[in-house]
Amino acid sequence: MNNILEASFVKEMVEVTSNLYRLGWDERNGGNVSYLLEEAEVTEYIDPMKVLRNIPMDFDGATLKGKYFIVTGSGKYFKNVAQDPANNLGILRVAEDGQSVDLLWGYTDGGVPTSELPAHLMSHSARLAVDPENRVVMHCHATHLLAMTFSHELTSKAITRTLWEMCTECLVVFPEGVQVLPWLVPGSNEIGEATAEKMRQARLVLWSFHGVYGAGRTIDETFGLIETAEKAAQVYTYVQSQGGIRQTISDENFLALAKQFGITPNPEFFEATVLNA
Repeated sequence: MNNILEASFVKEMVEVTSNLYRLGWDERNGGNVSYLLEEAEVTEYIDPMKVLRNIPMDFDGATLKGKYFIVTGSGKYFKNVAQDPANNLGILRVAEDGQSVDLLWGYTDGGVPTSELPAHLMSHSARLAVDPENRVVMHCHATHLLAMTFSHELTSKAITRTLWEMCTECLVVFPEGVQVLPWLVPGSNEIGEATAEKMRQARLVLWSFHGVYGAGRTIDETFGLIETAEKAAQVYTYVQSQGGIRQTISDENFLALAKQFGITPNPEFFEATVLNA
């Protein structure tokens, strides 16, 4: 078998967790990442028949049975992933019963996957239903997005419109907008189910007073999605400190931008009169 520490998916997880910590979005053991792997990728490095441990789950993951994921561990600090990937990451396969996962590599200190595993797997299932190429779910406490949930009107339309207006690129990067959830207990099936439902509509879900969930086809795409929304939230913070918004991008500007880049913005976030003009 090849050295798993040389696997591209392990290197990507090391890099992204290091960047999330460096940016201050995943303090202490905050945040979690899951990455759907192909069986052929996994079998280059480990024997899928050698199950180290079976770890029960308290929800039904039958829709993902047999699928492989590399997932950050519960209670693990992202700052430590680079120096000890095998302790802080784990490769899992959803068991045939859908009620547990088989650990194939990692969590060497006896650890378990993130407590947000239900939200991750439910979100993977939801995203795969609308985009079969989706492979990544990423949760972090992006500072300015988190702050906005305390001071901004807390609806999907209001949050999306403000983020779109703060940076021209936002409409292009997430034309479907951002979906917003009220505060819910983290690690619960309730928040997992609510997030998954929103993930059918958008790749960004904002958890009020907590953080953000992003989904994408690659680690880079998913990180860049959150990064773009966070930059817009940072600009909004600066604008507010400068006295508030005095002028901004118009709906007509947005529609011209959408035409230029061949994208379809979420019509729910525009007035019908503008779309029908």
